[in-house]
Amino acid sequence: MTTDHADPRTVDLPDRVTLPLLARITQQSLDEDYQHAADRRSRSAGAAPSGRRLRRSTAIAVALFGLLITTAGVQTSRNASAVATSRSALVQEVNRRNDQVASLETRLRDLREQNSGLSTALDSVVREQQATTAKVERLRVRTGFLPVTGPGVRAVVDDAPTGDDSGRVRDEDLAIMVDGLWNAGAEAISINGQRLTALSPIRSSGIAIHVNNRPVSPPYVVLAIGDKSTLQSRFADSTHGLEWLALVDTFGFGWAMQNEDALSLPGARLPQLRSARLAGTKQNIGKTEALP
Repeated sequence: MTTDHADPRTVDLPDRVTLPLLARITQQSLDEDYQHAADRRSRSAGAAPSGRRLRRSTAIAVALFGLLITTAGVQTSRNASAVATSRSALVQEVNRRNDQVASLETRLRDLREQNSGLSTALDSVVREQQATTAKVERLRVRTGFLPVTGPGVRAVVDDAPTGDDSGRVRDEDLAIMVDGLWNAGAEAISINGQRLTALSPIRSSGIAIHVNNRPVSPPYVVLAIGDKSTLQSRFADSTHGLEWLALVDTFGFGWAMQNEDALSLPGARLPQLRSARLAGTKQNIGKTEALP
C-alpha cells in the first residue's frame, strides 16, 4: 500500500500561518489604522454637506419666522387702528341712542301727564254728559217726545147717537176736555195714538179732526197717565172739566171714563222748525226726526 504525501512547500497556507509573527502584527495594525482613518474621512465627507443643508434650512426658517413676525406686526397695527375706529363709532352710536332714549323718556313723561289731564277732563265731560242726558230724558218725557207707561184713566168720546150735526164732537170740544185733564194733573195724554205736546194742534179740517196734523176719527180714545186715585175727581172739579161735562149733557156726546193700572203712550214726532234758531247764533235748528 502506497501513501501519497504532498510537499509542504507546494500547499497554499493562510497568512497567519506563513507570515512571521512580527510582520503579521505590524501589517494588521497598519491595516486597521488605515481603515479607521478611511472611515473617519468618509464620515467627515458625508457629514459636511448635511451640516450646510441644516444651516441653510435654519436660515430660511428664521427668515420666514421674521417675515411672519413682521407681517403679524403690520396686521396687528392695522387691526388696532380699525378696532379703535370701530370703538369710536360704537361709542358715538351708543351716545346717540342714549340721547334718543332720554328724549323719548321725556316725551313719554309729558304724554303721561297730558293723558292724565285728558282723563280727568274726560271724566268731567262724561259726568256732565250723563247729567245732561238724564235732564234731556226728563224733558222729553215731560214734553211728550218719549214713550211712557204708567197708571191713569181711559176716556172714550163719541158723537151723539142721534147723528145730528150738532151732536158731532168738534176740535174745540176735544181741546176743552184735554185742557181739563192737564189741569187735573195728567202727565201724558194721547188721542187715538197721537201723543200730545205743547206744540200739538187739535184742529178741524172739514168734518175731520186732525191731531198733530194727522186725521183721527170717532170714537176718540183719550189716554191720560197720572194719579188714578185723584185724576177723575180733579177733572170733574176743574173749570175745563165742568165745561166738558156741560157739553156732554147739552149735545149728548158719548162719554165714558175709567181707571187703568197700566197705560202705554207713544212718543210724539218732533216738528220741523223753519224759523227757530239757537239763541245767540245764526244756526237754524232745521228738520228733526221722529223719536222712537
